[in-house]
Amino acid sequence: MTPEPARTSDSAAASGAARPLDPARALDVDALIDDPKTRIVVCCGSGGVGKTTTAAAIGLRAAERGRKVVVLTIDPARRLAQSMGIDRLDNVPRRVKDVEGDGDGELHAMMLDMKRTFDEIVEAHADKERAAAILANPFYQSLSAGFAGTQEYMAMEKLGQLRSRDEWDLIVVDTPPSRSALDFLDAPKRLGSFLDGKLIRLLMAPAKVGGRAGMKFLNVGMSMMTGALGKLLGGPLLRDVQTFVAAMDTMFGGFRTRADATYRLLQAPGTAFLVVASPERDALREAAYFVERLAADDMPLAGLVLNRVHGSGAAHLSAERALAAAENLEESRIVDQGDGKVGDRNSPDNLLSSETSQPSEASQPSETSRPPEISVPSEAPHETTTSDAADTTDTTDTSDASDASVEQLTAGLLRLHAERMRLLAREQRTRDRFTALHPEVAVAEVAALPGDVHDLAGLRAIGDRLTG
Repeated sequence: MTPEPARTSDSAAASGAARPLDPARALDVDALIDDPKTRIVVCCGSGGVGKTTTAAAIGLRAAERGRKVVVLTIDPARRLAQSMGIDRLDNVPRRVKDVEGDGDGELHAMMLDMKRTFDEIVEAHADKERAAAILANPFYQSLSAGFAGTQEYMAMEKLGQLRSRDEWDLIVVDTPPSRSALDFLDAPKRLGSFLDGKLIRLLMAPAKVGGRAGMKFLNVGMSMMTGALGKLLGGPLLRDVQTFVAAMDTMFGGFRTRADATYRLLQAPGTAFLVVASPERDALREAAYFVERLAADDMPLAGLVLNRVHGSGAAHLSAERALAAAENLEESRIVDQGDGKVGDRNSPDNLLSSETSQPSEASQPSETSRPPEISVPSEAPHETTTSDAADTTDTTDTSDASDASVEQLTAGLLRLHAERMRLLAREQRTRDRFTALHPEVAVAEVAALPGDVHDLAGLRAIGDRLTG
């Protein structure tokens, strides 16, 4: 009876055999970044899976293949700046030096400054007097510095700004960790709901009505609401909110328009989403969420980057065979221990010698009471022979200890190899489970590096493994 494919796959994984991806399902990253129609690449995924490094490696590889690239990171960590040899990253794209390649490619990098981006929007879409009033407003200062959802919306704004400048032909976006990486997809909807909400309309009403009618409306229609909000938020904060809403009234429509335009830009054919994950159960569960969410929002998914995949140069040696070999080495030392000399005491020669000398030993003092006397003639050659015998004994003991240490080291290495093969099998099972659930998703595997990436050479190594 022919075994089922799933069982065959599990059997191969259990034996430690390396099972590469089906070439038909492999993600061709070089073809993606070489395509001039690809203008935006968004890297998303859960925390700690290497999104920042992947985004930087893709940006560097694209630049060295002739494209003008800017990498935008929303992650405040300094890993991107350090790996690119830049002292710091801020809201202004900074060119990366030492980019190689035969073409005219360039690489720039920047980190989203949420507050500065908000300030730029205000300064660009309000006159100087109104902009100064907004920037000095306490409620605006709190909103722009850390209000929930502001970062994601500002990421949308910055992406739209970069795309509209047409200075770079490829923008690589590194998103925040965890599921909030896709929160910027909801930013336009949340912003529209906030601006069209009842609270904002009530706060804007006095400014829209104006004059005595406005005051009458405020005194009669809003007295209960403002009283409740005043107790909840405090009178000064409520006045700051009303002042902010009145000043921003003419800008709200522009926020919605630009956010909606960027949202449509993310859905356009020139955008490609890459979901980054490690070959672990939790990370791939998050990756499955991203894949499903992107499909629900009609976002163009290019594929999955499976990062830090482990391998072995001796994959033909299974975990079971390695463990068996280790046990054989260790069991062979049970009756041949250097400390106890068990093997020497139980050898046939020693037993025969003991039986032969037993009668004479009865009349001799015990070894514990007096050491045996050795009669040695005074000739020098015999003294040399005695010394040589001692040296031979020391050499034999050293050789035995050396053999034992080599066998112990070999057994330990075999056990480490067995653990590595079990890890490989677990990663392959996890990967196969994901690909079985999402057969439409192309996958690129990135072999794990022996150390951390901290320079351009490391980013190039990641790019080579990503496309190899």
